[in-house]
Amino acid sequence: MPDTVPQRQAVLLLAHGTPQSLDEIPAYLRNITSGRSMPESVVEEIRHRYSLIGSSPLTELTQEQGRLLSKALGLPVYVGMRNWKPYIADVVRQMREDGITSAVVICLAPQNSRTSVGLYRRAAFAEAAGIEMDFIDGWADHPLLAQAFAERLQPVWQSVAARIGGVPPVLFTAHSVPCSTIQSQPAPSLDPDPYPVEAKRTAANVAARLAPLGLTAADWFFAFQSQGMSGATWIGPTVEATLTALRQEGHSAVVIQPIGFLCDHVEILYDIDIGFRDFAAGIGLEVVRPQSLNDSPLLTATLEDLARKGFARLAARVPSEALSAPAL
Repeated sequence: MPDTVPQRQAVLLLAHGTPQSLDEIPAYLRNITSGRSMPESVVEEIRHRYSLIGSSPLTELTQEQGRLLSKALGLPVYVGMRNWKPYIADVVRQMREDGITSAVVICLAPQNSRTSVGLYRRAAFAEAAGIEMDFIDGWADHPLLAQAFAERLQPVWQSVAARIGGVPPVLFTAHSVPCSTIQSQPAPSLDPDPYPVEAKRTAANVAARLAPLGLTAADWFFAFQSQGMSGATWIGPTVEATLTALRQEGHSAVVIQPIGFLCDHVEILYDIDIGFRDFAAGIGLEVVRPQSLNDSPLLTATLEDLARKGFARLAARVPSEALSAPAL
């Protein structure tokens, strides 16, 4: 019988990436804008925000999520970043050198936007020769994801409710994207970009888990945060406008629960913990935030379920079908 090479499986987690020092910020921003320069005032503002939080822990936390998933699966888990080191292309090349022949690729942005997630997909498949890949580009409705967020949200929401003697509103947030991302259709056969719908659906799924405790549909809201500073129009409503409306309705406290982010980074540690809290304090409103998922066992269970289902799809697939990237 001819010699056979055993298939080696792995998981590849994909995340946005973040600079590790203030000096790296200009190069990092050029990666985000595909080489286009940004006004120096914008660069300095972003440098200032990073300086206030010390440094973003996104890479370290994502690698920890990978370690936890590796332990759960008993398989190697790699981590690749789209806009900073370790770059996706470099990690996929390393996987190939390590003898990996089959991989489930999970984009750690649960809500799928064809534009942004499409960039992750292209980066992974560009170096995938010899590696069968199952790319998971949207998992906004996974029940364990909603459970993980609800587990973090519930004790904080109940604590604020007990303190104020009423039901505090919950403001769910996800990262904004340019309006052009949502409005443009790359092909007549494609539906509109699913991102805003999926983001609000995740929020609804989390809110439903607190409904037995008294959170009604009238008690939770949704806004898009962290609109860019490049001059383009980004989707809303903004968090600032929503906080203002809540204060005008007489609320004294609000719980902000981001559902588009799986770990701490600048959009949470600065935008929410500093920017939105300062804005809210200026209008007489308290902002409280639950702990991010980070090393949540329920998040690990979510990723494990996604990975196992991905490997099942790979096992049922004709190998040649998986060697080329799907059409975008």
